[in-house]
Amino acid sequence: MRKNKNKRQPAKRKVASQTQNSKRPRSDSPKRTESPQLTPFEIFFKEIEKFSKLHMKDRDRVQEILQSMQKAGSKTLQVISDFDMTLTRFEYNGKRCPTCHNILERSDAISSDCKKKLQELLDKYYPIEIDSTLSVEEKLPLMVEWWTKAHELLVNQKIKKAGLAKAVKDSEAKLRDGYQYFFDHLNEHSIPLLIFSAGIGDILEEVIRQTEVFHPNVKVISNYMDFDESGVLKAFKGELIHIYNKKEGALLNTGHFQELRTRTNVLLLGDSLGDLNMADGVQDMENILKIGFLNDKVEERKQSYLDSYDIVLIKDETLDVPNAVIRFLTE
Repeated sequence: MRKNKNKRQPAKRKVASQTQNSKRPRSDSPKRTESPQLTPFEIFFKEIEKFSKLHMKDRDRVQEILQSMQKAGSKTLQVISDFDMTLTRFEYNGKRCPTCHNILERSDAISSDCKKKLQELLDKYYPIEIDSTLSVEEKLPLMVEWWTKAHELLVNQKIKKAGLAKAVKDSEAKLRDGYQYFFDHLNEHSIPLLIFSAGIGDILEEVIRQTEVFHPNVKVISNYMDFDESGVLKAFKGELIHIYNKKEGALLNTGHFQELRTRTNVLLLGDSLGDLNMADGVQDMENILKIGFLNDKVEERKQSYLDSYDIVLIKDETLDVPNAVIRFLTE
């Protein structure tokens, strides 16, 4: 047996040698070419393009921005985001999710008569807000009118501060899938997150607090309630922030942006054209990548979103794409 085995050994070595040689590309063979090795950026970009809900008007521009931001490093990055329908879901199981205002409107803190009046305001003004045929200038006074009337109705309800946590807990508000990574990863890398919202700041903060992602790197600019000594709502503080005056709000908060003057690269997240101005207070901005969530009236608004945002996510209830971008910029 040993003798036969020894006779077969050379044959095995020959086969092995032939196999090794066959793996080597032949320089004289036109049929075999080596594919170029992809760079980390090329791999990343191929990955995000796999998301079927992602759309871009100018792919090359997005590549240039991302490459420039990565080269500058994560220490130059800050994130500015809207809240309602941007960090929160638009719908869940086919049902609309509430905004910050909706959370209060649907709670026990509001009378049935007030709920009816608030719904009437929504039915009247929301179609105006998303009407692609109207200019911002045309919408502006109507948005002020809407927010002012809504706030007056809420103030008249004598809402108690102690009841806000219960209103949020009992609500169907949900942050987008992937929120845990989004908030935690930004905090771990000490990247500032500014949440700029036309909603109600007290409710917004409670939503984040109850999901346990209200980290030290988070700052909120929004409409905050003013309570009297007994904890009853008496007014709203400061200047009204609505969907189409975030530019002014950004400029009013230049102190915040001055503190971040070395953060010259911005990742901006929004769900309306009014959100595009949230970064106007940033000092000496070098790059801004704008990601827009198109949640409603898609066919009517798709082109205007593609013209305005670098990346448009259509009916995407996740933060998968922003998370992929953040991951890439912090690697």
